[in-house]
Amino acid sequence: MKIEESNIVETNDYRVIIYPASRPFETKEAKAITEKLFDFLATWAAHGKPLSSSFKIEKNQFIIVCVDEDKEMASGCSIDALGKIMREIDEEYQLGLFDRMKASFIENGEVKTLKLIDFKTRIRNGELSKDIEVFDFSKNTYLDFLSHFVLPFEKSWASSIK
Repeated sequence: MKIEESNIVETNDYRVIIYPASRPFETKEAKAITEKLFDFLATWAAHGKPLSSSFKIEKNQFIIVCVDEDKEMASGCSIDALGKIMREIDEEYQLGLFDRMKASFIENGEVKTLKLIDFKTRIRNGELSKDIEVFDFSKNTYLDFLSHFVLPFEKSWASSIK
């Protein structure tokens, strides 16, 4: 299994784990992160059994890890191992991968990230256009990720901000 842009329609609904950074990756960071994750996923296992997994860097800011649990279920220990390598990456590059109190959106074709409180304030004050697209980091299956990772404001979780 390999996640990358293609015209092939995926029929398997893999498990997805999304790590949103607070800023875009620099070129050298993206390269180093890619190398670390390739090395990690090549040996990632659950109870000694290899996990069929892959990843992609989406919009140069979000790390998407995918596991085919039809072949082998990711265990608590294997998820902990993934969390450990992601924390190491986060600490090395100060990416805010584990900060869930932020919102990312596309405005005028550019990915932007704000603290959640600032995002809500700007929505309430009308400082952000309703023409934005909003990312949803809660997606946990590949098919849901493909169809609902980024949505128009009015169809996103942000539309409920009053």
